[in-house]
Amino acid sequence: MRSAPSQPQGPTRAGSGRLSPLVPWALRAVWAALPLAAGPRLAVALDPRSPAVRSVASVGLWAGWAVVMVATLVPHPRALTTVRTGVAAGAAAVGGAIVSHPRPVAGVIVAILAVVAAVGLAFSAPLGMAFVNGPAYPNERRFPLRPPGPLLLGPLMLAWAVAVGAPTATALLMAVERWALGAAVGTLGLPAAAVMARSLHGLSRRWIVFVPAGLVLHDPLSVIDPVLFRRQTIEAMRPAPLGSDSLDLSHGAPGLALELVLREKVPMVVVRPGRRGDQPGASARLLFTPTRPGLVLSEARARRLPVG
Repeated sequence: MRSAPSQPQGPTRAGSGRLSPLVPWALRAVWAALPLAAGPRLAVALDPRSPAVRSVASVGLWAGWAVVMVATLVPHPRALTTVRTGVAAGAAAVGGAIVSHPRPVAGVIVAILAVVAAVGLAFSAPLGMAFVNGPAYPNERRFPLRPPGPLLLGPLMLAWAVAVGAPTATALLMAVERWALGAAVGTLGLPAAAVMARSLHGLSRRWIVFVPAGLVLHDPLSVIDPVLFRRQTIEAMRPAPLGSDSLDLSHGAPGLALELVLREKVPMVVVRPGRRGDQPGASARLLFTPTRPGLVLSEARARRLPVG
């Protein structure tokens, strides 16, 4: 009687060796240097404002910078949401300052380069992988999923604008003693900002995860509860062919979609946006779009899952 082949119990070099710690450290360095690179631009832009506005804006900018700085040091999905939201807010603030005061050119160029570097690192796939894997168990490896395509056409930016803009507008209106308007914006905007922040964080909680038992889909936008696909039920994982009629859980995300083919249908409760209730069902084939499909296939091979 032949013994069963041994199964890898943790991430292997093929799947995780490329996960470089350099990207998080590069972001920390760039963000730490941002006050030196962009601070003068912000100071010039705030100089014509009233003392109250300058004080509130300065405190808010420094507080936001500190929160993001701390978040870069804590690899976790919540910290990933904080970093990406805060870096985008910092980029918007610096961009507004540059537009209002585009001189001197040398200072503007330095500020632009620092902001572009921070945004590029914050929204990079390696940073997302490093942060979602922070709280993961040693024998599992998570791979983030790309955001749905329709959200990239406007709703995502709108959600971010509400999450960041409502608290900012409330504070600045109070600083200029527009008490009634500030109270109205705060009353309506702050709850909306909390809802939008929670929605943004939902995008940081979408991943597939390799575990010793097989593969788990953890995607609140697609399924109510995480779904385990046991290794003995997995027939193949491969780049999705054109015209595939598999259950599409990619939500129109840009990039290479992968197809998971199973030997038998696996029950799951699929989220159906725009429809009443959720749909219990089962599927033997499904599509998803990870941020790094090549590494997903490499990890599958390293864990002796069929790839083809």
